[in-house]
Amino acid sequence: MTDIAYFAQSAVPLLFVVVPTIGAFVRTRHSSSRRAALETWQRWWAIGALGCSSLWMTLAFLGAPDVMSTAIGFTRTPFEFEIAFANLGLAVMGFRAASASARERITIGIGAGMFLWGAAVGHLYQWFANGDHAPGNTGGVVITDLLIPAVMIILADRAQRVSTSEPATPAFV
Repeated sequence: MTDIAYFAQSAVPLLFVVVPTIGAFVRTRHSSSRRAALETWQRWWAIGALGCSSLWMTLAFLGAPDVMSTAIGFTRTPFEFEIAFANLGLAVMGFRAASASARERITIGIGAGMFLWGAAVGHLYQWFANGDHAPGNTGGVVITDLLIPAVMIILADRAQRVSTSEPATPAFV
């Protein structure tokens, strides 16, 4: 595999954090309040980062298991079917978080973190213990596994703190 192909495959997961970040940034440039901006950021992150990335992984593991096996540096196993449905659960939680309260979003972020942080530890273990440098095991996937739940929890925590300190703004002014 060429360096460019390896980099491209390794970087694909980063699209699921870059696109929501850009979208939320553009959408909140002229936000009426910090509270409104945090709400927008949380929705972009819940749908784009957690929901869409997890749905993508579901479809990839169900639709192209041989490709995914190669990408992560393993032979095909029934475990991939299980990973597909674990990701479907994360996708449902991500889409649900779009209309959830800050407290629910914290819980969803923690739930996603239990799976994704565990996956990140597994990726790092395979990398260092077994030399698995496959593009689906190192690089972007490790970053997104760590970042998606952490940012979701941080945004929800900030929103919860702001909601108690900043009065709600009317919907129509």
